[in-house]
Amino acid sequence: MSALPSTTTKPPRGGGRSLHKGQQTKAAILDAALALASQVGLEGLSIGALAEVMRMSKSGVFAHFGSREELQISVIREYHNRFEEEVFFPSLAEPRGLPRLRALFERWVRRVSVEIDSGCIYISGAVEFDDRPGPVRDALADMVLTWHKALGRAIAISVQEGHLREDTDPLQMLFEIHGLILALHHDARFLRSAGALDRARRGFDFIVSHYATDKAPKATPLKSPRKTVSKTSRQPSV
Repeated sequence: MSALPSTTTKPPRGGGRSLHKGQQTKAAILDAALALASQVGLEGLSIGALAEVMRMSKSGVFAHFGSREELQISVIREYHNRFEEEVFFPSLAEPRGLPRLRALFERWVRRVSVEIDSGCIYISGAVEFDDRPGPVRDALADMVLTWHKALGRAIAISVQEGHLREDTDPLQMLFEIHGLILALHHDARFLRSAGALDRARRGFDFIVSHYATDKAPKATPLKSPRKTVSKTSRQPSV
């Protein structure tokens, strides 16, 4: 990171506008890269392919990312940020415990439903990089584990709230819930099975019923978030 300019030095004329334009250009490139990666996978993403999509020179795209690897990692981070904004943060508007866990799963299912034609980078990336060590795999695994930890905390808090049994193993329940999403993605995207979304939801209800106590609140429609949660806190308690 470059140091801040001296307060005694006058910045070049138009420098702020140039920086703003550069940020806008990079955001546009990243948006196109995310769309492209959703179609061809992270491995199919390249500086050249992206330059063609953006109608830019390869050097113009390269100037914003520096390497194909950095481009791939930037796409993974952007996908994760959007996942958080769409799935994680809105669910914090729900009461702690099982209502919030239900919201996390329901919003996850809804996201999968709109990714049937484009694909999930978490899932496709895992297939591409499961046996390929390196920074791209590390970045992808880190994002997935961050999401798993959030779900695990939601399960643990559901136990603390008395909504799930005290002997509930959060890792086991998380494994079962994640399995539903993998099955949903496979059946909806690959097999094009009708009713896959409903089966995933019924599967979640079955899992919850196995672990739930008599104090477990009934499922209710999702609330609209009261306000946007700040991005500055990426690890709030759920």
